[in-house]
Amino acid sequence: MLTERQNTILKLIVEKYIKDPVPVGSKHISKIVKCSSATIRNEMGVLEDMGLLEKTHTSSGRIPSEAGYRYYVDNLMELKKMNAEDMLKLQIVFKNQQLALSDVITKSLQVISDMTNYTTVVLGSTSHENLLKQIEVVPIDDVSMIVIIVTDKGHVEHKNINLKDVSLDEIKKTVGLINNLISGTPIDEVSKKLEFEIKPIIGKYVKQHEQLYNAFYHVFTDFTNQEVNVMGRSKMLEQPEFSTNIETIKNVFNKLEDKELLKNIEEDDENNIKVYIGNENNIDSDMTIIKTKFKKGKEEGTIAIIGPKRMEYDRVVGMLEYMKENIER
Repeated sequence: MLTERQNTILKLIVEKYIKDPVPVGSKHISKIVKCSSATIRNEMGVLEDMGLLEKTHTSSGRIPSEAGYRYYVDNLMELKKMNAEDMLKLQIVFKNQQLALSDVITKSLQVISDMTNYTTVVLGSTSHENLLKQIEVVPIDDVSMIVIIVTDKGHVEHKNINLKDVSLDEIKKTVGLINNLISGTPIDEVSKKLEFEIKPIIGKYVKQHEQLYNAFYHVFTDFTNQEVNVMGRSKMLEQPEFSTNIETIKNVFNKLEDKELLKNIEEDDENNIKVYIGNENNIDSDMTIIKTKFKKGKEEGTIAIIGPKRMEYDRVVGMLEYMKENIER
């Protein structure tokens, strides 16, 4: 059990180090806590012995240990309310009624990534749980069109495609075939059915049938692969912890590219906001993952923010709470 003064010192060191990744010395703390530098150094030594602080080789100052961050999150952190500017940026996305829920989540996580310089991730409900209800095509011009995919759970996806030398009549016939023959198929099986059931038929009356088949095939393949959507991968490389050498950069980027690895973020079923620091997560021991599940109607998934252990915990947890509340409203 820490004393009140030890709690204060640990909180100050964690929050100072989060803002500026330089070891924190007793002189800085003594300006805030009304104690001598000698007393502060003694207390910092106690906190180090308890495993909450670490001493670097290059400085007499201390930095938080993984256990120190955990103690801070569990006992000392005070949530920050979002400022008006950040809130407005997110509200513009949430109030856009033309966006499907998946687009709202993706765009708002992109906004959060830009605001925090952290990587954000959304893991949606698995595609095999969504059955194809119907597709529609809306022409934009002679070449471009929007394919609208609607699932039985009310999920709507919009995909842009380009088709040259294919008539609108041929496209409509293909859409009709898809709706008549493979409606009710799990989304992750649609691509296979397109190949074996739709492609042989359109090959008989569409000159550019390969182009038409490939366009729809990629639309459904993209939809299936969207179970993991990552925003701001490169933001992580702006963090001092991960920009020191080429090998570190490669390692971080490869992990953020590995969708199968990122799916591990979703492995527990808890609905509240969870903070996984360093070795507590199964992605990377130098990272922190803060995540929560969301559910609105039949749509559900997980949203997460990934950053260094030196993360603005108070700000990020507040942002996730705000986002979850708006998604489920």
